[in-house]
Amino acid sequence: MNLINNSFLIYTLLLVRLQNAHGQKTQLQSIAPECPNLDNGDIYTQSEFLSRLANQCRYDRLLLPTYQTGEVVYVHASAYVYFIQPAEAHDLNFKLHFLLQLRWTDPRLAYTLYSPERSKIIGESDLRERIWVPHLYMSNEQSSSLMGTDSKDVLISIAPDGEVLFSRRMQAVLYCWMNLQKFPFDDQTCAMNLESWKYNASILRLMWEKDNPVRLSSELHLTEYSLLDYWTNESVVRGDIVNMRLGGRSGNYSALKFTFKLGREVGYYLMDYFIPSMMIVAMSWVTFWLQADAAAPRITLGASTMLSFITLASSQAKTLPKVSYIKASEIWFLGCIGFIFSALIEFAFVNTIWRRKKAVSLKKVNSKYILKSTLTPRLVRKEFQKELQSSPQLSKSRSCTSLNRETSTDPAGPGYNNYLTVHSFPSAVNLPTITTQSFDDLIGTAGKPGQGRGSVTSGEELPKHTWTTMTPQEIAIWIDKRSRILFPILFVFFNIIYWTFVYCL
Repeated sequence: MNLINNSFLIYTLLLVRLQNAHGQKTQLQSIAPECPNLDNGDIYTQSEFLSRLANQCRYDRLLLPTYQTGEVVYVHASAYVYFIQPAEAHDLNFKLHFLLQLRWTDPRLAYTLYSPERSKIIGESDLRERIWVPHLYMSNEQSSSLMGTDSKDVLISIAPDGEVLFSRRMQAVLYCWMNLQKFPFDDQTCAMNLESWKYNASILRLMWEKDNPVRLSSELHLTEYSLLDYWTNESVVRGDIVNMRLGGRSGNYSALKFTFKLGREVGYYLMDYFIPSMMIVAMSWVTFWLQADAAAPRITLGASTMLSFITLASSQAKTLPKVSYIKASEIWFLGCIGFIFSALIEFAFVNTIWRRKKAVSLKKVNSKYILKSTLTPRLVRKEFQKELQSSPQLSKSRSCTSLNRETSTDPAGPGYNNYLTVHSFPSAVNLPTITTQSFDDLIGTAGKPGQGRGSVTSGEELPKHTWTTMTPQEIAIWIDKRSRILFPILFVFFNIIYWTFVYCL
């Protein structure tokens, strides 16, 4: 009996619950509106028809268009570039103004059967808030307005077959890691990287349009650069938890890249940097035409050219980043500074020689012996002069630099010096004749019969000499004259090497 009573009680409770559930369902049906009908869609306005087509009862904008079938959604992209502005080199970025178009097919938005006379649905941000839109981002952006919430320059159109065309004008500042080793003769390669943020490559694939994926405006003009080439490519990037590239989510994500190559225009740098620096270097050579003891004008000219060039180079270097490697412009700077500094060193050298008081004995009048004698320490020169004075043959000799400056290759050594003799010959007009003869020749021919001390046989070559003397002032002038030719030749040689390097390597 108790069992029958318990069973009856349970049955009564279940019946009450079923009645309550049926009442709640009836109440919800009376509150929730029915899914709007799409039949005879041509009679509705675009906004009314769109509100019915994308109603929450049949369309969920958080789900992929192919969530029911599990197929991959292909998003085709194209771009129209209005403006490219490479920023200053020290910023390592560029500004890009372009129109981005994304195209995909959403079967849930196909309305051919419901509104056959409607050719297209067009809207702006209000339409964007109703439908599914792929979430993309620029991996190398510094600042941009990609896929923003504002309604500026946004256009969306839906075709009868469900094809969606999303158009958005964008202005982005993107990083460009420049290689400035050949600056300002460098070519830079910059890129715009578009990557999928939310969906990996297994369910969403980004693709460039097959025909003209990137088009350039006919009014596109660059100032400091010239556009050499551009190309597009598709890739897949790897995301993992370690590098946090894609929000710490692992997997492969589809990516698009638009790359363009820019060549720097060197006209500005030639006119404002290289040609003025050449003129400053040539100006420093004017000191070679000034007298060696003119210290004030030569120092003023050398210091002013040095400061002028440093000011010119520093103003140009302010626009460059501080990188660890040496640039082509810095090689030019170091070369020109070296020539200007060498001109100052040359003046200090010849001025020191000019202020010497004793003449210098030279074996030959050429660069080797002149520089060797001028660079010889003072104590060594004094010992060499004592050695000359102590020699029984050389102590009686006298040099005459004003009569003969020619050098000789006779290896006889320092035993030959110029000696002045005056001879008298009987003739109608009794005039003295001045000849030069080596002192050693005089000694060697003194005991020979038929030959006098000053006689010179007709047709006989004069004895060669090797030793002479030059005053410090003559050596200083000799060095200045050679510098007038040597410095320009070396600078031309430096230019040949430099311009060959920047254009051929």
